[in-house]
Amino acid sequence: MKITPRSGLRLSALAVSLSILTACVSDNEVATSSSVANESASTGNLAIWPTLDIAVKKDPAVEARIQSILAGMTTAQKVAQIIQPEIRDITPEDMRKYGFGSYLNGGGSFPNGDKYATPQDWIALAEAFYQASIDDSQDGSTIPTMWGTDAVHGHNNVIGATLFPHNIGLGATHDPDLIREIADATAKEVLATGIDWVFAPTVATVRDDRWGRTYEGYSEDPEIVRAYAKSIVEGLQGTPGNGLLDQQHVIATTKHFVGDGGTEGGDDQGNNKASEQDLFAIHAQGYVGGLSAGSQTVMASFSLWQGEKVHGSKYLLTDVLKDKMGFDGLVVGDWNAHGQVPGCSNESCATTINAGLDVFMVAGGDSWKQLYYNTIAQVEAGEISMTRLDDAVSRVLRVKLRAGLFDKPSPAHRQLAGDKSLIGSDKHRATARRAVRESLVLLKNNANLLPLSPTQHILVAGDGADNVGKQSGGWSISWQGTGNTNADFPGATSIYAGIAQQVKQAGGSVELATDGKFSHKPDVAIVVFGEEPYAEGNGDINNLEFQRGNKRDLALLKSLQAQGIKTVSVFISGRPMWVNAELNASDAFVAAWLPGTEGAGVADVLLTKANGDIQYDFNGKLSFSWPKSPLQTAVNRGDKDYNPLLPYGFGLKYGEASTLSNTLSETNPGASQQLEALALFELSVKPPYKLIARSGNDTKEMTTSRLNLDALSINSLNRRVQEDARTLTWHGNGSATVNLQTLFPEDLRSYTEQHAALTFDYKLAGAPSAEVQLAMICDPGCDANMDISQHLVVGDWQQFSVDLQCFAKAGADISKVLAPFSLRAASPLQISISDVRLVPNGAANATIRCD
Repeated sequence: MKITPRSGLRLSALAVSLSILTACVSDNEVATSSSVANESASTGNLAIWPTLDIAVKKDPAVEARIQSILAGMTTAQKVAQIIQPEIRDITPEDMRKYGFGSYLNGGGSFPNGDKYATPQDWIALAEAFYQASIDDSQDGSTIPTMWGTDAVHGHNNVIGATLFPHNIGLGATHDPDLIREIADATAKEVLATGIDWVFAPTVATVRDDRWGRTYEGYSEDPEIVRAYAKSIVEGLQGTPGNGLLDQQHVIATTKHFVGDGGTEGGDDQGNNKASEQDLFAIHAQGYVGGLSAGSQTVMASFSLWQGEKVHGSKYLLTDVLKDKMGFDGLVVGDWNAHGQVPGCSNESCATTINAGLDVFMVAGGDSWKQLYYNTIAQVEAGEISMTRLDDAVSRVLRVKLRAGLFDKPSPAHRQLAGDKSLIGSDKHRATARRAVRESLVLLKNNANLLPLSPTQHILVAGDGADNVGKQSGGWSISWQGTGNTNADFPGATSIYAGIAQQVKQAGGSVELATDGKFSHKPDVAIVVFGEEPYAEGNGDINNLEFQRGNKRDLALLKSLQAQGIKTVSVFISGRPMWVNAELNASDAFVAAWLPGTEGAGVADVLLTKANGDIQYDFNGKLSFSWPKSPLQTAVNRGDKDYNPLLPYGFGLKYGEASTLSNTLSETNPGASQQLEALALFELSVKPPYKLIARSGNDTKEMTTSRLNLDALSINSLNRRVQEDARTLTWHGNGSATVNLQTLFPEDLRSYTEQHAALTFDYKLAGAPSAEVQLAMICDPGCDANMDISQHLVVGDWQQFSVDLQCFAKAGADISKVLAPFSLRAASPLQISISDVRLVPNGAANATIRCD
């Protein structure tokens, strides 16, 4: 089955074809309410939400067995079932003692901490944890545990696995049947390493492409998301009567419930302000598809809806998801997300269990242990009712029983366990290569330059040409997809390697020159370039301009253009981007997204056979609208004033005339739009920033009116109003640092473009006796420091400011700033600060300037 893109169709919540209110939802129907209101998250309108016809029905025998097991469990055993620690934080002996219901490996986490762990290493760890879980010698429980992993585009943590195109590319194929095949292949590679449970699919409907997880979404359009969710769940889990959760399939997770693709400004873990009608009609369609197909688990979202953390929302997790939609599987938290709920910490959170979370995902040291004991205490004190705990544990047991974990052999003895031939198998790689071919979208093809004859002399240039890590993107071996080389992807094919193989076979010649400096002038050049790998948080940007402030790839394209060389651009990216200048400098332009390990699929489409016949035509169609300007960050099919550069559903085929001119506007209107000052600390610390103090190995966040470390103390101070300033006191017995920082890097280039300054008010008690370092900290490790001790003046409150360009010139990457304000000292010093801000046009009058 193919989904045919329908560009121009209005898709607002009021105009989507939504047909039924209750009972069930079929493949061609979407439930809705006839009334639309902007309800608050606390009250809501349940009539909007459907009761789903879920493929996996309750089995009376399973339900009876759940009750029998539950009746024999202690409170401690029950609580253990809802704790999910990470493999870096526990041992099999911990499993034997506590009997955790599940455990996980996060992105970039491997057995024994070994990036190059073999499938047998993965199996050995799975077997060790399993055997410990069913050993009742210490915890009195024989309930088998289960292992969850983020296999989001193949079994992406394992060396040698097949990495499929990321979801954004799969969305461009408009082919749910292909998605099912990919999910089935992923399940088999996961099972070969002894793992039971996959944290996929992501079913976010992405509405702002600045979001760093845009590439994890299939489309801006809920129609595709809904169809794909159904297909991928069926591929991962199987279907009733056709291998459901047998030894060829894994447990699926539909995530992140709900609205993560619609946060304000594309801010990861941010606030979705949509009405409840839009929350359902736009952002919940993946759950209609995935849950109807029988997805056994749902992961709650880090994000907020209308100002309330989803992890703490009883309305969404219980009233909507469980009671109204009829979901009877388990709801798992995201990575320490329960700790973000007001009144909670990573080590204690009754609120989120009471809201409807069934399993805590807890990571970092011994946080799991404190959470375990605190949760037991909360149950015993009645803060969490036994009824709620029993419901959570029943859901965990239901998933395990349906998955056959009580009856299947142990991980090392299951049908596919340790089968190395499945990891990166020829069959799976062929499927991935096909997916690459079908995902490519042709945006421009002047004078029908493409397809290219492989009998020519072809230059392949750009830093993405022979770079499997770059073409695979985030969630590839490591969490962010960084720190890898081609050697970390055995069996993979770079885009260059795929081109070179076909050109040489056809009798042509090919030259690889990343910088475009060739030894023999080519007949044509293929330039492969694009975004560097990133994952959640780190990928957030505030403007869609590609290589803003550092147009090195554009310079390469213009250099080839100036030499009269016809150029084909192959653009690697996790989102549509404003690339007008790069489009103008290209004769043909292909959106390749993040194709994964099978780069040869690109050559299959770009090159003809030796005799000139087309191998494969372009079939990809945009599942995301392509922006006309860098500020067109949330242009989506169905918007009232829909006017993208290229619409949803666009994609040329061979022989079709290009519609793009060579004179697209290259002016970034964002550079002339006046920014408001960005407050980091004004009356209080402004989210998402936190005040963090560090001394040696000791790190603390200031969450009350005082913070004390050996070398530093911080106290709240009343300047104009109560506690609107902070007094920082270094004791002189060691170095300490105070940061205003975020969890993930922020893109602050718009402030340097508008000549901003970092400003803060200060009051100095006495002259410094040694250096006072003001720094800007960025990721990874590109900090910029300056000694400001000679500029500080003792006396009453006054302002200090630094031109942001000073930090940039000192080496800070302004596009990846973790801490815009960092103050470090070692000698005795007392300084009070307030009103820390980034002020546009403040550089000219800054205390320290860098003209």
